[in-house]
Amino acid sequence: MLLRTTDPFRDLDRLTQQLLGTTNRPAVMPMDAWREGDRFVIEFDLPGVSTDSIDLDVERNVLTVRAERVARNGDWEPLASERPRGAFSRQLVLGDNLDLERIEAAYADGVLRLVVPVAEKAKPRKIEISKSGSSRSGERAELTA
Repeated sequence: MLLRTTDPFRDLDRLTQQLLGTTNRPAVMPMDAWREGDRFVIEFDLPGVSTDSIDLDVERNVLTVRAERVARNGDWEPLASERPRGAFSRQLVLGDNLDLERIEAAYADGVLRLVVPVAEKAKPRKIEISKSGSSRSGERAELTA
């Protein structure tokens, strides 16, 4: 039984899709990001990746995620090979309003989840303003920043 026929154009198209990605399956690790109150949540899809091969770095305000999906070794013959293998990485530029010292990371079911809290200095706060030149002493107004 022959499962695969040789078609050089289809093989070239498949290679191009693996290297450059498509709208359905990008070549980089897919990501979702959203805000939940005072924190940002970022999830990366990394199916088949060992926790030991994931590396997270923060330098200044650039977060770098590196991972590796190891190629299968041994005596085997591939019948279909569509999942990217090898090392890949992704960088995100994070804003100054985030607390990069308190990033939390968890990996479960092939999803790397990062929680990045909003920095205290970026949270809304009340600023008290005293009135000068007022005939009533001790009167104060509040302004929300």
